[in-house]
Amino acid sequence: MKKLDFDVLEMVVAVADSGSFAKAAQTVFRSPSAVSMQIKTIEDALGKQLFVRDTRNVSATAEGKRLADYGRRMLEMRDEAWASIVRPEVEGQVTIGVPDDYVSSLLPQVLAKFALMHPRVDIRVIGLPSAALMPMVKDSTIDLACLTKGKGIAGEFIRHEQMVWTGSSKRKIWLERPLPIAVFADGSTARDHAVRALRRENITFRMSFESPSFLGLLSMVEAGLAIAPLAKCSIPAHLVQLSENDGVPAMNEVEVVLVRSARSARPPCEYLAQQILEEWKVA
Repeated sequence: MKKLDFDVLEMVVAVADSGSFAKAAQTVFRSPSAVSMQIKTIEDALGKQLFVRDTRNVSATAEGKRLADYGRRMLEMRDEAWASIVRPEVEGQVTIGVPDDYVSSLLPQVLAKFALMHPRVDIRVIGLPSAALMPMVKDSTIDLACLTKGKGIAGEFIRHEQMVWTGSSKRKIWLERPLPIAVFADGSTARDHAVRALRRENITFRMSFESPSFLGLLSMVEAGLAIAPLAKCSIPAHLVQLSENDGVPAMNEVEVVLVRSARSARPPCEYLAQQILEEWKVA
């Protein structure tokens, strides 16, 4: 049991989540060789293989997935216990604005963990495009916002997010010219990156659907009527991620930033901001 300390569990969870010793090493601030060696040590101690290695990927075995599940729960309890002692009990309300694509892919884990650590804080989430949320930050309608950096939007760096064209396997619509695309409304950084990439490669296109709604774009893609430029983190598993081999151009990464309103200098807002910065940087 001494082998299952928190440092070891953090490494197991990091490898299971990232599928890579190198990426896991960045998360736990160790070298890839140290992580690999520690995983081998725990496997020897348990007499079970936790991960299957090949030349490119690392995948968890059934035992590895089980241990990673226990590890996540134990690490969450550790963080909750630490916060309950170190941080004063806080209460109040935090209103946070996040674009729909980030809400579905990145926010649930952060909010679930925050709710465990701060059960007396009420959280209100507003899902709107970045351009629509920025005025709400300026007039303090919302306390915090996680936005895609673009014209008129600046804040504290959280992470870079790769933009990827996505389509449906039902119909290879990406082979058509003009290329039918579904994009966010005018003012979207993702839309600007997509149009710029298409024009750079002299690919003719038509905007078959424009909407501020992430679900609206997904509906068009799922029907096989268009492809859409989306943040990689937000693409559902049942859709196809396209590459230059499919005849679509590569797009630049977008930068995700945290923006705070004038009324966010309160403990509940600060604690949620800190957790977002910690969790999303390694997500």
